[in-house]
Amino acid sequence: MAKKTITIEQIASANRRPAVQTQTLRGLGLDKLHRQRELEDTPAIRGMINKIPHLVRIVDAAPAGKKS
Repeated sequence: MAKKTITIEQIASANRRPAVQTQTLRGLGLDKLHRQRELEDTPAIRGMINKIPHLVRIVDAAPAGKKS
């Protein structure tokens, strides 16, 4: 079974934010503005995104590819 992926982009700086928000960004693999990461679409990743919706945006939520 193929895994779903989600692409996220950092749209705001982590400067002057609580440490927990900065750590969440780091956990998602983001550290600078406009960086994008493609991650597995799991409840844990979705929860991290929901904690910092003002700092990131979902660029693409691609469905799993079909095998022939």
